[in-house]
Amino acid sequence: MRALRPEDPESLGGHRLLARLGSGGMGTVYLARAADGRPVALKVIRAEYAADPAFRARFRREVHLAGRLTGAWVVPVTAADTEAAAPWLATAFVSGPSLAEAMASGALPGSTVVELGARLARALAEVHAAGLVHRDVKPGNILLALDGPRLIDFGIAQGAGATVLTAPGAVIGTPGYLAPEQARTSGGEPAAPVDVFALGCVLAYAATGRRPFGTGDPGAVLYRTVHEEPDLGGLGTLVPPELAEAIAGCLAKQPGRRPTAAGLRELCEALGGSGGDEWLPPEVVRLVADRSARALDPPPRLPPTAAAGTTTVAAGPRPTRRRALMIGGSVAAAVAASGAAAAGLLRRDPGGQRTDRPVPTRTIGLQADLSGSDKAIGTAQERGARIAIERHNAREGVPFRLALTVQDDRGEAGRAVTAARRLVGNPAVCAVIGPSGAAAAKAVARQYTEKSMPFLLVSPDPDEAGLETSAFRTLCTVRAPASYRVFPVLSYLTRVADSRRTAVIEDTAAGATARGLSRNLRESPPNSDEGTASVHEMAADSGDFTRVVDEALDTKPQAVVFAGTSATRAAACARALAEAGFTGARTGFEPAMRPEFLKAAGGAADGWVFEAPYTEPRSAATKAARTFTADYRARYGTAPARWSAEAHDAVGLIAAALDGFGSRDSVQPGEVAERVFRSSYEGVAKPLRFQTDGTHMLQLEASAFLYRAEKGAFRYLGRYDQVK
Repeated sequence: MRALRPEDPESLGGHRLLARLGSGGMGTVYLARAADGRPVALKVIRAEYAADPAFRARFRREVHLAGRLTGAWVVPVTAADTEAAAPWLATAFVSGPSLAEAMASGALPGSTVVELGARLARALAEVHAAGLVHRDVKPGNILLALDGPRLIDFGIAQGAGATVLTAPGAVIGTPGYLAPEQARTSGGEPAAPVDVFALGCVLAYAATGRRPFGTGDPGAVLYRTVHEEPDLGGLGTLVPPELAEAIAGCLAKQPGRRPTAAGLRELCEALGGSGGDEWLPPEVVRLVADRSARALDPPPRLPPTAAAGTTTVAAGPRPTRRRALMIGGSVAAAVAASGAAAAGLLRRDPGGQRTDRPVPTRTIGLQADLSGSDKAIGTAQERGARIAIERHNAREGVPFRLALTVQDDRGEAGRAVTAARRLVGNPAVCAVIGPSGAAAAKAVARQYTEKSMPFLLVSPDPDEAGLETSAFRTLCTVRAPASYRVFPVLSYLTRVADSRRTAVIEDTAAGATARGLSRNLRESPPNSDEGTASVHEMAADSGDFTRVVDEALDTKPQAVVFAGTSATRAAACARALAEAGFTGARTGFEPAMRPEFLKAAGGAADGWVFEAPYTEPRSAATKAARTFTADYRARYGTAPARWSAEAHDAVGLIAAALDGFGSRDSVQPGEVAERVFRSSYEGVAKPLRFQTDGTHMLQLEASAFLYRAEKGAFRYLGRYDQVK
């Protein structure tokens, strides 16, 4: 729940607006109070879509369909106006969290899963009996209340035989919960079995904490849904065996082999799904209670200055030497300023005159591995963050100063939890950078989310950590995920190498990672309109790449891609290609871009191109990168280390968000979290900005880079879309 903005109306259709519940690509949902005092969720369509006859027709259909549903576990429509300039729909307000949010605390007990299955199956049975298909059953569309779940968002539901109001060939629904026949865009009109398939995915996820078809790139998830078996490992030990068998049946590839919603309801009720009120585990009950309490006390409307639109800030110039000397160039000065010494740091009024009020200090936390196996990454991030803070504090007329407090978690999950507890327990901390490792990030994500603390992941891969912004709403990832790494390679092989025939050597030692890379390249090869890609598997138990290289070269490729993660095995592939005389484009992926590759490959490494999610400021051509490099050398006596520029930019993004609060005495982490995703920062490494559809996802177009192996080193080429 977020505060209303100045541009939000006071009321709509006789409903007084109280707060924002969310905003997505189609519109905004408000908490409102009807004339009779009942709280409602009021959904308003965006003006640009309301002007589209197709979207307005779709909204009319949503209202019509939702109005026909009266079951206990669906949310009833209370009012609507489909013909208004800004069409809207009001439904009964359910104050509880979504199932997606509740899963942040881990898998649910088996008894809860049985109850969830019984009630959702009943809801779907009633939907299907009315001749409707929901088509987007997923954790985010299931709200949890003390008396049972509620199925919401029939915005893409349709009646049997209805015309779909989307582009031809579009996939409707959410990957990971789509049935195979939905994933195949030519698979005909969806029917009731697609909802049963989605419910099976939901129940498997609720019981195990794992999505049955995995996470990551949506295309890869869809492929696994159509072609691979679901991951249901251990399900039979978590729920009754009969339910585990039924869930497996729900996930059958053929619609006719799935049970009906009514049949699933009968099974779950026979297993104990009685409909009692004590069905949720204690931690979820507390979450429901917290949400209910917040609904009774919505936040006040934001003032115009605090709710300004997107804030855009560029990496600023280096402060003058005189100003830097006056400040002292250290974070210690900022920390000291938070006490009595702050009396000398005075604000200026709009006319430039000093006032008697001290400039406030905003404290940023940094959680990183500073003494463990990846201490080089953590140290680089601390150094980059300190430079950003020093440069901010050295500028004239800043409305607030920044301070940094650091916690070393050694990259260990247990220590990470303790470090996060200290940071969220510090009332001065308004945002956190880190953790610097995937295991630590996974261990603390729930802590930070529950405390509304924004935490910015600089180096951890969110895919590896299993973290999604839909489940952790204060999670801010400022790097491209691993699922994106194929795109820079595709771009290079299409635009620069102009490869029409590409051979992919899939190193099976890399398991699912290699399979995913190979599959993506085979299905979307370089120069996809006329290009082709062949895949050649390398046995995991062999280190001799001669045979697989010969097989690949028989296809007369113009480029070869090593789809694997091992630097030494990539080197063996490079040597085999060199011995075979191949001189075309050779590419690999960042996990293999290590010194071991250069050492083991020797001269065969030269010319290989790798993608990476980080930049090299000392080799970049921008003024901001040159200035950062000079400051880093002056401060630490060495060139900027990997991930230092990205941490610098994370501080810059937080500062851009804090700008919206001016010199206000204090800000709350939740307020900062909301503003971070509406801010942008033209950083040293790359521009940081986020999707405007409410997903909190980083815009990825400028977030990956290319390197070429030359003379025993990896030479930075630049942003992948700018390399020529």
